[in-house]
Amino acid sequence: MTTATDRFVTLDTVRGVAVMGILLLNIIAFAMPAPAYYNPAAYGGSSGADLAIWLFNFVLFDGKMRGLFSFLFGASTLLVIDGASAKGENAAIIHYSRMIWLLVFGLVHLWLIWWGDILNNYAIIGMIAFLFRDARPRTMVLVGTVLLIVQAMIVTMLPLMLQAAQGQPADPSMHEMVEGLTHGFGKPSDAWLAEQVTLHRGSWLDIATDRFSEARFGPITGLFQYGWETLAYMLFGMAAFRTGLLTGAWERRRYVRWAAIGFAVSLPIYGLLAAWMIASDFALVTVVTAVMPATTFLRPFAILAWACLIILLMRPGGPLTTRVAAAGRMAFSNYLGTSLICTTLFYGYGLGWYGDLSRATVYLVVLAIWALMLLWSKPWLERFAYGPLEWLWRSLARGKIQPMRRTAQQ
Repeated sequence: MTTATDRFVTLDTVRGVAVMGILLLNIIAFAMPAPAYYNPAAYGGSSGADLAIWLFNFVLFDGKMRGLFSFLFGASTLLVIDGASAKGENAAIIHYSRMIWLLVFGLVHLWLIWWGDILNNYAIIGMIAFLFRDARPRTMVLVGTVLLIVQAMIVTMLPLMLQAAQGQPADPSMHEMVEGLTHGFGKPSDAWLAEQVTLHRGSWLDIATDRFSEARFGPITGLFQYGWETLAYMLFGMAAFRTGLLTGAWERRRYVRWAAIGFAVSLPIYGLLAAWMIASDFALVTVVTAVMPATTFLRPFAILAWACLIILLMRPGGPLTTRVAAAGRMAFSNYLGTSLICTTLFYGYGLGWYGDLSRATVYLVVLAIWALMLLWSKPWLERFAYGPLEWLWRSLARGKIQPMRRTAQQ
């Protein structure tokens, strides 16, 4: 059996691992041109240690940490709703106020700081997820599965359109589509890559102007492109919260069984997909197929396995678990703080490291930021009730300044 305090520690610990794990993939998007995120042959090195790092991340972490974060968002949504209802507050007003302000934070992050923001999508999808707050876990899983089928149908169109474009090379619309996918998944020209490096080593105004021109409609297009998957993950997380998976209420052998099933289903196929991409020399159609439709139904198994493994390994009261849980309690501050640190390190208005580090070397930055998260989160929460941005978000959502310093009861 677990206590209420243990349940919060479990959620916070899984969230802490997720927010740290997201940086394993996002660091490439901070440090290099966009296609390097999916395609190591595009930039940053695709042999030796660089290839090994890509392989390790693709098989174990790519999409899984983001998905785990989405699971936790769904679980936290129910936690807030349940807490508001228990206090006699209007749960709908509390929830939608939080989502509206999260959308504001997300848009500021997207347009003014970094193009890879996920908060705006979470805010919009979170408004929809509220409608399922009273659904049975079985219904949540069923609806989530249907949403993944829709997502799979959408992303399957990408490689099909690429193949069709190969038969119509003179069609301007097809050429534009291929060029767009190349800039996201393929191996763009040296000239285009050089332009990206020059841009991101420039001024904040130049970078922000370009980012806004590219991403001004990002929240809308993102909703239709991958919102189905995001909502599915939130619903899975809500079901995992209601059934006790994410609160540590399951028996240990049940966690062991589902961790084993999840990894047994996902890891071998991820390994085969990685081998296929390497054998093709990271050809565009292969990469798009492997990282989009081929993994749609694999990721939930891997995410479930990671959640179970983290809960099995955590030790409530242990020094590492305590620090990771603190980082999870401050996930909002740590997520946005990471963007501020990384853009300062890599962009031209900071140190200007953009495009300088290899894929393997850039992970020294990850280790340093992880250390910062673990070092500052716990001492902060020993003095204050919330992380700085969590406090700001809560104050804005509730329309009044919230008490910041810890009380004896906290």
